[in-house]
Amino acid sequence: MSETAVSFGIDEALKKLGLNQINEGTSTGSNNFGSGDAIASYSPVDGALIGKVKSTTSEDYEKVMQAATSAFTEWRSVPAPQRGEMVRQFGEKLRELKEPLGKLVSYEMGKSYQEGLGEVQEMIDICDFAVGLSRQLHGLTMHSERPGHRMYEQYHPLGVVGIISAFNFPVAVWAWNTALAWVCGDVCVWKPSEKTPMCGVACQNIIAEVLKENNLPEGISCLINGDYKVGEMMTTDTRVPLVSATGSIRMGKIVAQAVAARLGKSLLELGGNNAIIVTPDADIKMTVIGAVFGAVGTAGQRCTSTRRLIIHESIYDQVKEAVTDAYKQLRIGNPLDENNHVGPLIDTDAVNMYQKALEEAEKEGGSILVEGGVLTGDGYESGCYVKPAIVEAKNSFQIVQEETFAPILYLLKYSGNVEDAIAQQNGVVQGLSSAIMTNNLREAERFLSASGSDCGIANVNIGTSGAEIGGAFGGEKETGGGRESGSDAWKVYMRRQTNTINYTTELPLAQGIKFDL
Repeated sequence: MSETAVSFGIDEALKKLGLNQINEGTSTGSNNFGSGDAIASYSPVDGALIGKVKSTTSEDYEKVMQAATSAFTEWRSVPAPQRGEMVRQFGEKLRELKEPLGKLVSYEMGKSYQEGLGEVQEMIDICDFAVGLSRQLHGLTMHSERPGHRMYEQYHPLGVVGIISAFNFPVAVWAWNTALAWVCGDVCVWKPSEKTPMCGVACQNIIAEVLKENNLPEGISCLINGDYKVGEMMTTDTRVPLVSATGSIRMGKIVAQAVAARLGKSLLELGGNNAIIVTPDADIKMTVIGAVFGAVGTAGQRCTSTRRLIIHESIYDQVKEAVTDAYKQLRIGNPLDENNHVGPLIDTDAVNMYQKALEEAEKEGGSILVEGGVLTGDGYESGCYVKPAIVEAKNSFQIVQEETFAPILYLLKYSGNVEDAIAQQNGVVQGLSSAIMTNNLREAERFLSASGSDCGIANVNIGTSGAEIGGAFGGEKETGGGRESGSDAWKVYMRRQTNTINYTTELPLAQGIKFDL
């Protein structure tokens, strides 16, 4: 263990999560049958090796699928409230292990410790939501046009749900899917990001303990590790009726095509190029807080991170000055130190993309307001720490049209009414999150109307990042159209069936068709 890990209690956290033997190259998670090449996890915090896991071979994958499909035949017949009880117990385990798991998330991914704890809290919250849902998997009843007939709809478990998650939320997104899928009667096979494999093994250890205590099949929750080739095993497997994938637009298009080719279902949570509109009636103090957290939280590596600030020309200079002044107060450093605001990017590849984006912005005519750059020296040995940057730009710049997973905020100007700002906000291929800062009721309602924001999430007087469990999460256009978490997102994990019951001695046909024998 590195000096950083020891001083911040990472070694103790790994022990509590059952990962104390991980550095010997073997992972201890149930259903982690990997026998392929080793995947090493290095912390972006200090560059130290956290541990290694074995990747999943095609033979390993087949064992996992056998375990999952076998478990499904038993799990689907368990009453939904009893399935909810298992999820409740999982949530209790997460409460007990919130601190060590939050530390691991922070150390392996690089987000602040407070954000790591917040991510585990999201897991706990979705468990609570799913427990209540387990008694509310409602169908519908409707009147039949034929006398003596009754019609209704019901929902049945779908089967094996494949989950492909990204590094930026290494545990929460998995829980969003699994908690709902489990109470729906599904079993899950999870491929976490190869950049955060330790978080995946830790979660598998926790749920494996719950399953064992309840004498339930291990195959209810399965773990596979590896790169995109391992993901392809799921996307092309007809035994996996639903694949939920979180990641880049490029990755999502590949997944969607592979799953669609076999007429499977896909739930896609892809890129975001999120904007906050700032109108003349905005509260500037609130705007600054929302914009700065949205832009630099998780070092700009959230799909809901604020990328663009669209400001009315009448208050442009005032907002620009307030935001740039706020950036001067940011503290960049070890995310386990709660005095810091910004931690590292996930790896040096991300750093290179950050640098290239800033170069491209300048080439296209952008003006750097807050200079970026890579930090070096004591505390920055990993090479993954960068300065949050602000660039004056235009929405038409190619680099502004793209999503750069880094703390770069583009300031854009609009004139005229709020329709001009909405047009700029909607003028990108992504459609995840959006926000408007205004105290004008008409502007707020215009933004939320059918001709307003075209994003899956539209907020008024809060930022673009930070979603609550109760609402469905997801976006439109090239964000993929998927919905996870709250509301009625559970329906994607089930198959709908329409039933008609005839309780008479006659057999009338629909639409009045006559067929006499």
